Amino acid sequence: MRDSQNQLRAGEALNKRLLSAKKSIIIKVKELENLDKITMYKTFGSSTLLDEKLIFKKAEVGPYQKVADLGCGKTGYFIFPLSHIVGSDGIVYAVDILKTILETINRQIKLENIKNIKTVWSNLEIFNATKIETNSLDVGLLINTLYQSRKRAAILRESIRMIKSQGRLVVVDWNNSSLSVGPSARERVQPELLKKAAQKLGLSLEDEFIPGQYHYGLVFTKY
Repeated sequence: MRDSQNQLRAGEALNKRLLSAKKSIIIKVKELENLDKITMYKTFGSSTLLDEKLIFKKAEVGPYQKVADLGCGKTGYFIFPLSHIVGSDGIVYAVDILKTILETINRQIKLENIKNIKTVWSNLEIFNATKIETNSLDVGLLINTLYQSRKRAAILRESIRMIKSQGRLVVVDWNNSSLSVGPSARERVQPELLKKAAQKLGLSLEDEFIPGQYHYGLVFTKY
């Protein structure tokens, strides 16, 4: 009888441990899913969804420049080809709010011994929070970044602060061609509203282009 009771208690204790472990696994999976949701649209199918060469051409990226990918995403898809374009005398800033993303990029930088990429942690919604000098960037890139925030004007303001006079800000975000791919309709940034906000903040619209089937591109100059 006593052995049966001991076995029963041991079984209950084991079930509790298994249940606790299961809950822990579920929490971890949800954390990873949330991280992927934040960053997947930055790099999801980038080689097919976004034409990075066209984006760089419209941004007029070249040697010796200082360029920032503002919200670079977990793979830093754009920063590594940018580092080749700007060359050893240029600088590419990989900016993101998630430190885990920057840690991953730093490991890749170290692995490939890249000298002209600098990672910068920042909340772009806060003015002057980004540790990049005011009026120092030749080009700023906001690629699939604005839709992730409700404080889009604040992100624009901080981006503009870092760009030098006559420098360029290129915005690429999701269009409304298909709601089956990308974020929900309410998360998408309407280009006409973006143009109006940019003008009020001191930007001049220079060009519009199609970087991919599901995206629009706007090129602004700071005056």
